[in-house]
Amino acid sequence: MHDALFQPISIGAIDCPNRIFMAPLTRGRAHVPGFVPTEMMQTYYRQRAGAGLIISEATGISVEGLGWPSAPGIWSAEQVEGWKPVTDAVHQADGRIVMQLWHMGRIVHPDFLGGEAPVSASATTAPGHAHTPTGRKDYEPARALSVEEIARVVEDYRKAAANAKEAGFDGVQLHGANGYLVDQFLRRSTNLREDEYGGSAQNRARFLDEVLGALVDVWGADRVGVRLSPNGETQGCDDPDPVETFGAAARVVEKHKLAFLELRQPGPEGTFGNTGVPQQDAHIRQLYSGPLVLNSDYGAADGAQDVASGRCDAVSFGRPFISNPDLPDRIRQDAEFAPNVNVPQSWYLPGAAGYIDYPTLAEQRAG
Repeated sequence: MHDALFQPISIGAIDCPNRIFMAPLTRGRAHVPGFVPTEMMQTYYRQRAGAGLIISEATGISVEGLGWPSAPGIWSAEQVEGWKPVTDAVHQADGRIVMQLWHMGRIVHPDFLGGEAPVSASATTAPGHAHTPTGRKDYEPARALSVEEIARVVEDYRKAAANAKEAGFDGVQLHGANGYLVDQFLRRSTNLREDEYGGSAQNRARFLDEVLGALVDVWGADRVGVRLSPNGETQGCDDPDPVETFGAAARVVEKHKLAFLELRQPGPEGTFGNTGVPQQDAHIRQLYSGPLVLNSDYGAADGAQDVASGRCDAVSFGRPFISNPDLPDRIRQDAEFAPNVNVPQSWYLPGAAGYIDYPTLAEQRAG
């Protein structure tokens, strides 16, 4: 019924058996202190290895860049060793997995930084509240990275990419979306710089360009992807001319000939509530010639329709994969999706409940 989703596709050097990708989902199950992957995470990812491609949960590239309780990192040897059994589990189940590399920028609360201010493109403050180990707290002002520090952050990305390779991943995806550091450089509301990293859309895309260059140096372009969110405000990050801004970003992605570009395209009821914001994928499709993956608020029918029509080459499903570890099987059989239980409480809390205890369709029918 949804045949378009079950056609194989090559994403650069990665051969995917279907076009039902697992979107990155922060779940907060790593060990603290240390932000090290746990045995439970091996089970979680192995259960979902039927996805055409798993994009891992956002993973911190450095202490400076990670501000989410119990999210994993990839800057230490201990973290690399913790990830190895996860990638092994996915591969043993005939799956494919790339790591999403994450620097949160101004979204990191000083509580994660020993009281130091977070960093960003410019000295701005995110709206709302941060999740910290001791509860919700207001975000605090970020300081602007110097040009020399920007070069150091690019090297942090390079080291993280090398660590991801050592950990056994099939590639990496740069998190350039959702109001985090790369997005903070891209958009005018958060990039107030007057040097070579600010001003024009091309200058604001310079950081994206340099980071992608570092990742490609490590992996080759055919195993590097990026996620962008070109539609509307997200975590206080916005731009008056998204066509110009994300057109410049798409040209950078095309320049590097990346394996894939994933766009977060929230619908009217999306997490960030971008109601009425025009979708930018058609414009970006004209500028980027590689595989395009669309994400957010998709069901099986509209996902299959967008792939069949050529609007995109694959669809990444997020929340449906939480409670449906066998999501591709359910779509193939046109079965009803299992609902998320205790959501959002179980999205980020520690423990197996709402994480690895969802039955497959076969287990459900067996009773």
